[in-house]
Amino acid sequence: MMYYEDYYLGMNIIWWVVWIILLFWIFAIPFDIPGQRRKKDSAYDILQKRYSKGDITESEYYDKKKILEEKFKIS
Repeated sequence: MMYYEDYYLGMNIIWWVVWIILLFWIFAIPFDIPGQRRKKDSAYDILQKRYSKGDITESEYYDKKKILEEKFKIS
């Protein structure tokens, strides 16, 4: 093998590329993959979002909230 300035045939460049790709993969991938880093929305969170968007009326919101409170003991 040819020995050139402390590196064998440019292996230093190859390792830099490998490290850059690895770091990019770790930090730039989307988080909604297996082993994700954020928690899923609960039923109560979904209900609040639907009410805030206007998908359900106030009476429907309170009826469904009461059901969730009875079932899951939330406040």
